[in-house]
Amino acid sequence: MAIFDIETTGVVPEIDRIVEIAILRMSPDGTRTGYRQLVNPQIPIPPEATEVHGISDTDVRDQKTFPEIANEVAEFMQDCDLAGFNVIAFDLRLLTAEFKRAGVEFSVESRSIIDAQRIFHIREPRDLSAAARFYLGVEHGEAHSAAGDVEVTWNVLQAQLERYPDLPRDAAGLHDICNPAGSRYVDPDRKFEWRYGKAAFAFGMHRGKLLQDIANESPDYLRWMCDGQFPAEAKKIAREALEGTFPERKNVRPT
Repeated sequence: MAIFDIETTGVVPEIDRIVEIAILRMSPDGTRTGYRQLVNPQIPIPPEATEVHGISDTDVRDQKTFPEIANEVAEFMQDCDLAGFNVIAFDLRLLTAEFKRAGVEFSVESRSIIDAQRIFHIREPRDLSAAARFYLGVEHGEAHSAAGDVEVTWNVLQAQLERYPDLPRDAAGLHDICNPAGSRYVDPDRKFEWRYGKAAFAFGMHRGKLLQDIANESPDYLRWMCDGQFPAEAKKIAREALEGTFPERKNVRPT
């Protein structure tokens, strides 16, 4: 089994690149073999990505590119089942895209793929009923009843404040906990995300592309958004972009 993890420039397989890969190969006899490599992505690492994994352009400037290590990575993972945390939704998709760009064959056919995150979510549900059991020690008998849900939610919130004394005791402080300033998204509906300190699309055919570039190259797309069934904030961002005004992110850590 090859347990692997990657750090990347972002989350869009079509345009983002690997900046670090680590693999733990576990043999049936218990032998452990490790592989780790920083990778030069050949594109700038967005400050937003560096905030997450701590890897900057300077760190990877003199490292090999993925095409230069693709064959050794594929060989290291050869004949292995695959495992990781969130590998099905993210890591495996981007890794497969990198192999394809490098022209190196990497097939997942006949391999078992094990995702510890999915097992975690199956065995440890994170709904309101689970919160009631964990924080209150009771079964939520009125689950999906609006009145019952709000009552249990209030009780859970009070129990959280009691359990975690370091939590803020005011609404503004709790707001900051629930909506961290370092959030990757520009808007609450997650239609736009920060990339290189600028707004980029987080959905659709232009996912990963900067809003400013699309405003210049394909303004009709933004007009379509303004006339379509999109959230008000997303439409406001699109409308202002057509007028030449773009969101600005404050206090982005330099790479």
